[in-house]
Amino acid sequence: MLIAQITDIHLGFDPDNPAEYNRKRLDDVLDVLIDGPNRPDLLLATGDITDRGDEESYRRLATAFSRCPFPVWASVGNHDLRDNFHARFPGLDDGNGFVQYAIDLPELRLVTIDTLEEGRHGGAFCDARAAWLDAELAKAPNKPTYVVMHHPPIESGIEWMNTHPDEPWVKTFTDVVNRHRQVRGLICGHLHRSVTVAWEGRTVAICSSTAPQVALDLRPIDENRPDDRPMIVAEDPAYALHRWNGRELVSFYDFAGAHTMLAKYDPNLQPLVRELKAERPT
Repeated sequence: MLIAQITDIHLGFDPDNPAEYNRKRLDDVLDVLIDGPNRPDLLLATGDITDRGDEESYRRLATAFSRCPFPVWASVGNHDLRDNFHARFPGLDDGNGFVQYAIDLPELRLVTIDTLEEGRHGGAFCDARAAWLDAELAKAPNKPTYVVMHHPPIESGIEWMNTHPDEPWVKTFTDVVNRHRQVRGLICGHLHRSVTVAWEGRTVAICSSTAPQVALDLRPIDENRPDDRPMIVAEDPAYALHRWNGRELVSFYDFAGAHTMLAKYDPNLQPLVRELKAERPT
């Protein structure tokens, strides 16, 4: 089972431009997923899929996804608006208006939650969402499960993008997850950087964005003293591939730019491949 992830598309950042930069970056990633060697079984789009939450951006996004030969499961981040999301991506409502749902796969479950609080950049997770998650996780206590969400509940070190571990929503979410031992990890976005971290005995896999990335700068930042540091950088559009091998989820991070080939599998490398495979149990 191969699960692709894209995140932080921010479609509509340049709303009046039919050749919008963020749309081109999205299309470049979709080209790789559709035509490359690792076509996934499904694609997760983990929030901030639009920049302003407007109807036209969701329409354009649905058009972009329509060429995918695999299902696309979208969710919301802090730049999205639920009403416009639901109008273009129906059927992903938990019954209370939140974008929450489960994907039941043969060997594992993906449970998507909604961490959006409209008007706030950081995450949120209220009692109603927590009750839904608690009940949903209780439905399959013995099946490996990963929670899919936009905001990671961790302090990354990129100070202006941090989530503080004492934020109330983090405690609410953590209390629910810790009641369900089958939850193996979290799949997140939001940081515009690829990050992997251990959290509560689980793995948090955070994917870089298809939109431009947040600069990797771990120095403290002073809100009262702009220092001209880079904030956003134009690295290649990124994606993740999460491969379920029957035991665990293995996460790979790649980008859609040019990859210079330094070696290829030809007769010269065939002996090495044979030697490496012969070392493993059959």
